[in-house]
Amino acid sequence: MFKLPALEKMTREQRYDYMILSLKNQIEIEQDELAVLANSAALLEVFLERINWAGYYLLKDGMLVLGPFQGLPACTRIEMGKGIVGKCAENKESILVPDVYAFEGHIFCDANSRSEICIPIFQGEQLYGILDIDSPEEDRFDDIDEKYLKKFIKILEDNLLDLK
Repeated sequence: MFKLPALEKMTREQRYDYMILSLKNQIEIEQDELAVLANSAALLEVFLERINWAGYYLLKDGMLVLGPFQGLPACTRIEMGKGIVGKCAENKESILVPDVYAFEGHIFCDANSRSEICIPIFQGEQLYGILDIDSPEEDRFDDIDEKYLKKFIKILEDNLLDLK
C-alpha cells in the first residue's frame, strides 16, 4: 500500500526524490507498461505542486497519441512538430515554456494552462513518447524541474524494454 509522507514539510527536491523512489518501487512490483505509466502519472499529480495536467503522449505510427494522464480530458492526437508536445518530439529534446500564449502554434487543450514542460522519452534509440506537464501559472517550471523530471523519465526509459 502507498503511504504518502507529509508533503507540505518537504522541500521541492525532497518531493522529487520521494517521487522518484516511489516510481522505482512501483516498477519493482509491477511489470505492465500501461499500469506503470498510469501510476507514474498519478505520482506526478500527487508530488508536483501547482500543476493542472500531467501525462504522456506515446508515439504510434508517426502520431503522438494520448496515453495515461491526470487532469481534464486532453487532445487525443498530436502531429509531430505541432504544438509544444509535437515540437518536443520532433526535436527530441526537452522544452520549457514559461507562457504558452507566447508559443507560436500552441495547441490549447485546456485554456487554464499557462506554462508547460515536455520531456522526450526514448526506448533504446527510438522516440517512445513525451511526458507533458501543464500548470495554470506562468513561468511555473525551471531547471530544477527539468533536472528531476529527466531523472524520473530515465527510470522509465531504463525499464521500458523490460515491461510488457
